[in-house]
Amino acid sequence: MANAVLVIDMLKGFLEEGYPLYIGVRARGIIPDIQNLLEQELARGSKIFFICDNHDPDDLEFKMFPPHCIAGTVETEVIPELAAYPGEIIPKNRYSGFYGTPLEEKLRDLKPAKLIICGVLTNICVMHTTADARNRDYEVEIPVDCVASTDEAAHRFALEHMDKVLGARLV
Repeated sequence: MANAVLVIDMLKGFLEEGYPLYIGVRARGIIPDIQNLLEQELARGSKIFFICDNHDPDDLEFKMFPPHCIAGTVETEVIPELAAYPGEIIPKNRYSGFYGTPLEEKLRDLKPAKLIICGVLTNICVMHTTADARNRDYEVEIPVDCVASTDEAAHRFALEHMDKVLGARLV
């Protein structure tokens, strides 16, 4: 049984300068580690899902964050460094990759041994997707060199929460 790799929000809107929610150089530092992870997992026959922020222009999330990753814009595209990897795009408009998306159905059909979750932001979309995966009884692994946040304290909190409360395995 293969694994499923969920690549969360590795999008131009977050990882390329000039966009309202560019998250910075430190987050870009995980790109080579994610490339290595994808190459290893593809060699094992794993399936990749790119979970991509994709909002309506009037999304209520914009009351908290500046408008970003609006459907149909370049911001919603996977960054070029990862776009060539074979994977399925799953648009989302909430923090969790499960909420209002076909991810649950696709995973039910795939029956992966475990979910490997990577990407940004550790304390928002990575953590909420991990919580929903654990609530569905998936074994979850978080490669710590493949997740990042703009806030180091929030990043550390999220890792500890995913480990100690949600039962995800940090590797």
